[in-house]
Amino acid sequence: MPVCHLGKFFGERGWSMRIRIRDASNRDLPQIVEIEQLCFDNPWSRDSFLRELSLPFSRTTVAITTDGVEEAVAGYLCRWLVADECHILNVAVHPAARRGGIGTRLMDDTIGEAKREKVRFVTLEVRRSNVAARSLYRKLSFEERRLRRNYYGSGEDAIVMELRLGRRN
Repeated sequence: MPVCHLGKFFGERGWSMRIRIRDASNRDLPQIVEIEQLCFDNPWSRDSFLRELSLPFSRTTVAITTDGVEEAVAGYLCRWLVADECHILNVAVHPAARRGGIGTRLMDDTIGEAKREKVRFVTLEVRRSNVAARSLYRKLSFEERRLRRNYYGSGEDAIVMELRLGRRN
């Protein structure tokens, strides 16, 4: 299927709730970077994502949606799997595709992988001001563990959240 420009896809054509999660590829980078720029004040660069795609302990997944003719990246999640921890570095959903369960699907996919790999916990940082994301993570059984003051600069704190999965075999 051809890939289309996200703004046109979500804004004019509508989108399907049929979501497919798959590993990201270099071909997805323009859409990932576009979402990143729409969602964050200090977005990662294309080179940052390219680096993540090359690291053996890093995995970036994308949520793909389609209108039956074209497909688009609706969101992405980047994580590291190191020793007994899965650390979520970055997760975002295109603003026009929010509130459709895409963030939950990306998180569920990552938590499922963590369980299969028998990691002990999943961690992430979230802006203290990001009430919607914190609510989603709490619904997924993450607990707020500690505060990282001025983590995002400009006085914006991060809350470290953790999901305990059990002991490693």
